Amino acid sequence: MPEWPIKDVARATGLTSRTLRHYEQIGLLRPSRVAHNGYRFYGETELSRLYRILSLRALELPLATIQNALEDDETLAEAITTHLALLEERRDRTIQQITAVRHTLDAVTKGKSMTIKDIFDGFDQSQHEAEVRERWGDDAWERSAKRREQMSKDQLQADGQRSVDINTALREAAATGVDPSGARFQSLIAAHHRWVTEYWAGRVPDRTAYTGLSELYVADARFAATYGGQQNAESIREAMRVWIEANLD
Repeated sequence: MPEWPIKDVARATGLTSRTLRHYEQIGLLRPSRVAHNGYRFYGETELSRLYRILSLRALELPLATIQNALEDDETLAEAITTHLALLEERRDRTIQQITAVRHTLDAVTKGKSMTIKDIFDGFDQSQHEAEVRERWGDDAWERSAKRREQMSKDQLQADGQRSVDINTALREAAATGVDPSGARFQSLIAAHHRWVTEYWAGRVPDRTAYTGLSELYVADARFAATYGGQQNAESIREAMRVWIEANLD
């Protein structure tokens, strides 16, 4: 049976060798064999399992849930068939989102009245969840989700309003040309860092995490749009960089 070394599997999937070794440590994906020099090799059975893992990860499932879902054996063809069905389901959901967003845009531009539910119908929170899990780990998302589950309706509303207030203040500061290194902008960044800490259920963003967040605001067009465009996002990133240098080790 053909086998592939860990470096080839990592290159083909976009995963790192470290991630594959982590999967092995937690019993999610073991290599077909380990050579005397420690090199890992994977056969077709392992690649089939890895395909299923990646398919389920794409659906924002935590690793523990994926591990439970993989108890039954499935061929590569069956795994691909399942993946295709899930992709088609996501496609249908995306089409529904596009329809909802178009409806919202039409209503807003024509001055029609809308409920708050109507306004936010086009948002897919699962996509945000996937990004948090991928960039900062399952624990970051699950702690944040648990925090919100414990809130009352009024607390959730207040929490959402605080998010809006903080991001609106950052957007206005960038749009009006406030100096990213000045006291006013730096005060807003300090408030933003505290807000992220609360949103992450008390996990304080360290230098690496907060720098990564600043880069995400520029790299992801959706975040840039939230802040009024690419130029504003770059100003906010610069302010975050200044604050990081002064406050995070």
